[in-house]
Amino acid sequence: MPSGKNATDKKHPGGRPSNYKEEYAEQAYKVCLLGATDKDLASFFNVSEQTINSWKEKHAEFLESLKRGKTEADAVIASKLFHRAKGYDHPDIITASCQGVITDIKTVTKYYPPDTTAAIFWLKNRQPSKWRDKADIEHTGKDGGPIEVKEISLEEKLKLIESIKNL
Repeated sequence: MPSGKNATDKKHPGGRPSNYKEEYAEQAYKVCLLGATDKDLASFFNVSEQTINSWKEKHAEFLESLKRGKTEADAVIASKLFHRAKGYDHPDIITASCQGVITDIKTVTKYYPPDTTAAIFWLKNRQPSKWRDKADIEHTGKDGGPIEVKEISLEEKLKLIESIKNL
């Protein structure tokens, strides 16, 4: 005979029940639009990063919200970086005043020249094989062959050290 439990009761698989709520997906999307990382999300929801990862596995809508928010935020930043790298202009309003009274209002085009740092950053990330700082240097021995390594005795090493000291 069952021990006081209804036969239709389902046992909890173990561990603490999830405190995930459906509205978290939309909240996570909005926080990701602000550039949040998984660590930031964990702090926002007052949970661990492991919990965030668990929610991503168990709640498809949560994972999709994160992907969508992060992708949209990255696209905005990439667009702004691209504009800084190539230079851009935009309309602006300037005013003139005399003794606190506005005397003139003009619409002008404000120009921002290309930003070298932004261009370098863009190129290093878009075409790393052409623009990275690291150079691949290949060393070879005589006539392009392998480098010869010669074993020398301790006495020979000491003589070499003495000869370098006397230079």
